[in-house]
Amino acid sequence: MPRIVPNLWFDGQAEQAAAFYTSVFPSSRVVATALYPENSPGPAGTVMSVSFELDGQPFVGINGGPQFTFSEAVSFQVDCADQDEVDRYWELLGDGGEHGPCGWLKDRFGLSWQVVPQGMDELFSDPDPTRAQRAMSAMLGMSKLDVAALQRAADGETANA
Repeated sequence: MPRIVPNLWFDGQAEQAAAFYTSVFPSSRVVATALYPENSPGPAGTVMSVSFELDGQPFVGINGGPQFTFSEAVSFQVDCADQDEVDRYWELLGDGGEHGPCGWLKDRFGLSWQVVPQGMDELFSDPDPTRAQRAMSAMLGMSKLDVAALQRAADGETANA
């Protein structure tokens, strides 16, 4: 068992969130569901927590109530092998949520994600600072990241090329 397991606080939506996330990521599953017992903070018999795995990474969803909500201060990065994966995760995770700038989005539960194409880090850490700056400037103008457009920008090609 991993030593660090992210716990996500929901207001009665942990079960729905776990079902949604496990439908989006391959090799994912709901592991266990715990119910509130009598004389506990939640209504007896309702879902207290859901343990689930996303592509092998364990998570726990807690139905803790309305006291806390998600913010962009914490996000999960999805590393994508290619543009098809970027497109897939961008659409699935953003469905019912809110697409933001630079590859960021909030899902329907308010959790923030970064959908990142492979090769982006190499563009931004290019030994030629001019290439890196052109790639960075291009990214700052994007919502969903487009790795081919980032590469063209780094190469100095115009948007019409």
